[in-house]
Amino acid sequence: MAEFQTHKNDITKTRLVDVGNRAEDFTLGAGEVLAKIERFSFTANNVTYGAVGEQIGYWQFFPPHLPDENGADEWGIVPVWGFAEIVASNNPDIQIGERSYGYFPLADFVKMLPVRVTDERFVDGTPHRTALPAVYNSYDRLGADSGNETDDNLRALLNPLYGTSFCLVDALQTEAFHNAEQVVILSASSKTAIGLAFGLSQIAGDRPAIIGLTSPSNVGFVEKTGSYDMAIGYDDLAALPNKPSVLVDMSGNRAVIGAVHGALGDNMRWCHNVGLTHWDDSESKKDPAAAQFIEQRSAMFFAPDHIARRAKEWGPLDFNQKVAGFLADGMAHAGGWMQVHETKGLAQFEPIYARVVKGDMRAEEGIIVTP
Repeated sequence: MAEFQTHKNDITKTRLVDVGNRAEDFTLGAGEVLAKIERFSFTANNVTYGAVGEQIGYWQFFPPHLPDENGADEWGIVPVWGFAEIVASNNPDIQIGERSYGYFPLADFVKMLPVRVTDERFVDGTPHRTALPAVYNSYDRLGADSGNETDDNLRALLNPLYGTSFCLVDALQTEAFHNAEQVVILSASSKTAIGLAFGLSQIAGDRPAIIGLTSPSNVGFVEKTGSYDMAIGYDDLAALPNKPSVLVDMSGNRAVIGAVHGALGDNMRWCHNVGLTHWDDSESKKDPAAAQFIEQRSAMFFAPDHIARRAKEWGPLDFNQKVAGFLADGMAHAGGWMQVHETKGLAQFEPIYARVVKGDMRAEEGIIVTP
């Protein structure tokens, strides 16, 4: 079994660790199962998991196997979303051969402890995960159906991202868009941003204009998604209408955010900070534009908190149905612009990981890895 491990203090450093290659190499405790990971997606969202792993706890989900004690606290495993097959079971409720969808490590295998098992899903009750956000511990049960690769790829790529998009649409509507006339989305070519723009574009009746800010090379692509009312390059902020605005930032680039805050001034009503497509922001923070960032009208948006609150208010069934409808519509739309590329094996994944971490990835590209 290979684990793809990342250095916690420098996510550009990685290593493959061999800890067993067959199901027989693993010993299961009472109630445990062993899952073989079939396929997973890798996006800028996963880079965010690594970049803020210590602050939010992403490193805690899948503790790595360590070949020695040197630097034991320095290595972690970045979580990914995808599909797995149960290949060994010591749990009477989970059968060998059934598939599941959910949150997995960058590895070939993972042990889990299914609890609260229903026909539709189970929760991984492994003790170290119980205090972590519940949304990451829930797994969909898919039976023994082999699935459809095209649908599985889109689900792996978009479910976690468009789940955040759904939450943002819901939050903005609940907040009455902070009485803004436009929603300005930074890093507009990112998949979560496109999902947000698509969701906003489907609102019936009056709604704010949807403005996408992106790198100059991606303006054409952003326009082609058909979800934005206007796409503007970061080099053309003068074209941004100076109207009451609510911002949603997917980039984490303090210089860019500051420049937009400065351009809008009092018309910048609120800024939801969501992602870190520019995770290494040490240089941009030194840019004079970064000083224009309006901290008093900005806050991090953490989707799991929104999910937990809405699931309690609406009930889990109603919440899941609403999200499922949003995801189905969003994935149908994504079929018109997404280009999915598959890679076989974690060793072959190493250069792709480096590309994504550097931000060297085409906006329309979707990466799927089959370990």
